Amino acid sequence: MKRREFVAAAAALPALAAQPSGPIRAALWGTAHSHTSGKLRAMQESPDYEVVGACESNPEQRERARKAPAFAGLRWMNESEMLGDKSIQLIVAQCSVWDALPMGHKVIDAGKHLHLEKPPGNDWRSFQSLIAKARERKLLVQTGYVWRHHEGLSAALDAARKGWLGDILLVRAAMNADRDAPQRAVEARYKGGGLFELGGHVVDRIVELLGRPKEVRSWLRHHSSVKDTLNDNNVAVFEFERSLAVLSQTTNQAGAGDHRQFEIIGSDGTFIVWPESNPPRMRVYLRKPQGAYKAGWQDLTLGPQPRFTGDFRELARALKSGTPLKLSWDHELLLHETLLRASGEIT
Repeated sequence: MKRREFVAAAAALPALAAQPSGPIRAALWGTAHSHTSGKLRAMQESPDYEVVGACESNPEQRERARKAPAFAGLRWMNESEMLGDKSIQLIVAQCSVWDALPMGHKVIDAGKHLHLEKPPGNDWRSFQSLIAKARERKLLVQTGYVWRHHEGLSAALDAARKGWLGDILLVRAAMNADRDAPQRAVEARYKGGGLFELGGHVVDRIVELLGRPKEVRSWLRHHSSVKDTLNDNNVAVFEFERSLAVLSQTTNQAGAGDHRQFEIIGSDGTFIVWPESNPPRMRVYLRKPQGAYKAGWQDLTLGPQPRFTGDFRELARALKSGTPLKLSWDHELLLHETLLRASGEIT
């Protein structure tokens, strides 16, 4: 879709439900996920939010959270109190993969906007139903993929859209990890294994740039010497009309974080981004100067890339303006469909 068509389409959409005039009243549902404290901090440090409470259904986890400094001062609520509080406009669901859709449906059914931890389950029909209900009720759904607002990846996509890279031939990414036994057991519940757990961070930006792939082929394998059933060495190839994208994912690479990378390779230029290196960096090649970039190879160091602040900034913008998120309900559907195809859950 061209930019003028997107703007016209967005303008035609109805206003969202319950536009807040003051700070957005939000609640946290779940406290055990590794992203929880970072998301809570991002909201607490923003003048756009008032975190009014937290809900944790597991009694042991709730007691641990009560004692943790990150949750100090929060009002603790049960599920009925949280969902029934008409003043709460947004619920941030920090949950396991298998709890994401049941929790998400309850939030939308309660008439509240939803930030949902990733990946949001492997039941495609249920996810479609969730988005359909949200769209009908004019409620936002945002999934928690952490590279959406990364400066380096956004710069790469921007260069591609402006034509600076010429014909986009290949997107190539690695999203590796070094998992311990408990996390391997979590990921082994799903056919896509580590690719299903982590690949959505990459698929999110691939489909944002290239749209829906014509075909998706995957090789999901257990190749490590660890004696479990996890598919821990995986590759997915996405075919588009005039481009390919390749995602590799292995689950026990030493030093995996600094190795994670995202590349856009075009006929006139290449962007390589190491989003989680310390510090984050890019390597860029252009045939001729474009924008702030010179011709030839150049190495660029980025500043800190705090997770979650971009997500909640974008949520606040949409909620306060009564307009859709830039990554729409349709984007969330395309992203999850493509991830499920790559993970062998649907064809």
